[in-house]
Amino acid sequence: MPQIARESLLSLEAYAKQREDFRARVIAHKKQRSVHLGEHLTLVFENELTIRYQIQEMLRIERIFEEDGIRDELETYNPLVPDGSNWKVTLLLEYPDVQERHRRLAGLRGIEDRVWVQIEGCERVFAIADEDLDRENEQKTSSVHFLRFELTAQMCGALKHGVGLRLGVDHPHYRASTEVARDIRASLACDLA
Repeated sequence: MPQIARESLLSLEAYAKQREDFRARVIAHKKQRSVHLGEHLTLVFENELTIRYQIQEMLRIERIFEEDGIRDELETYNPLVPDGSNWKVTLLLEYPDVQERHRRLAGLRGIEDRVWVQIEGCERVFAIADEDLDRENEQKTSSVHFLRFELTAQMCGALKHGVGLRLGVDHPHYRASTEVARDIRASLACDLA
C-alpha cells in the first residue's frame, strides 16, 4: 500500500477551503472502520484516508508550511498506514467520568496486548502494541494505544473472499468480543493486498 507523499498534501490555504467537506467524508468513512468491544473500548482501523486527514489537521493546527515540518509529520504518521499485510488500529478506552477513567485505567494495564482478531477458519492474531513508545506506567495504562495486526497471505485471501471476522479482547478485567458486520469487513478487506 502506498505511503502518503509530500506532493499529494494540500497547502494550508487549499485545505482550509476543502476542510468541512473532507472532514465530513472522513467521519462517515471512520464509521465504516470502527468496532466497539463492550461499552468502553473502540477500535478504529486506520487507512490512507484517515491518516491523510490526521496529517492535514496537524499541519493546519500547528500552522506548518515549511518542508522540514511537513516531512516530520509524514515520518510520524506514515507508519500508521497499513501496508497490505496488516491492519493499523487506534484503540480508545472511553470512560467519560474522570474519576472512573482513572480507576479503570489502573486496572487495565496490559490490555493493549490482549486485543485480537480472528478470521474465520484461522487462528487468533494478537495485537503488536505501541511500537513507537510505551503508553503505560506503574500506575495505569493510557486511554489511547496504537496496534498492528500482522496477517498471513491465507488470512488476507480468506477475508477478501468474504469469510467472517471476529474481534475481541481477553484481559482479566475486560473481556468482550464481537462478530464484525459485513460492511465493515468489506472496508477492512480493502486494506489487504
